[in-house]
Amino acid sequence: MSMSDILCVTNRKLCREDFQKRIEEIASCHPKAIILREKDMEANDYLKLAAKIMKICEQHGVMCILHSFTDMAISLHAKAIHLPLHLLREMTDEQKSRFTQLGASCHSVEDAFEAQALGCTYITAGHVFETDCKKGLPGRGIKFLRNVCAAVEIPVYGIGGIDADNIALVRDAGASGACLMSSLMETNNITGLMKAMEK
Repeated sequence: MSMSDILCVTNRKLCREDFQKRIEEIASCHPKAIILREKDMEANDYLKLAAKIMKICEQHGVMCILHSFTDMAISLHAKAIHLPLHLLREMTDEQKSRFTQLGASCHSVEDAFEAQALGCTYITAGHVFETDCKKGLPGRGIKFLRNVCAAVEIPVYGIGGIDADNIALVRDAGASGACLMSSLMETNNITGLMKAMEK
């Protein structure tokens, strides 16, 4: 099983080639997990894509974390799901019991407390550094990440503008790892990027 502490977050719109091919390549580098976060997709389209991506991940022994569509994830027998906080709040205990991994996106210490109280097994916290995805918004910084990590007992993964040059700061802040999105979707050298991010 992968010893990586990198979560890959997908965005097929940033992909210049076949999306599944790219996921296949990323999965072969064994990140800790791949979060299939395709926010603009209709549930039906997402369902079809998720079934394919789960299969790719399974072949490589990589955890596939579905995003937002709780009932659909349950219908696919997915074991992991990642949600924005407003959707996490609506989840029933019965729904939660279907997953071994439950994650949420947090943007403050309060968010992190709430996510932990609602049963999350991990959270993402961001955005840590300035990033093209959030142009013009300054990153919340390493101090923010350190405070979130100190506040909760579950693993915290930094997200936003993280690269080989600053990932050490993220780990030093107490994070369990980091999320990569744009860089993994756009790079011409997935293996090289994943190697550069290694501990």
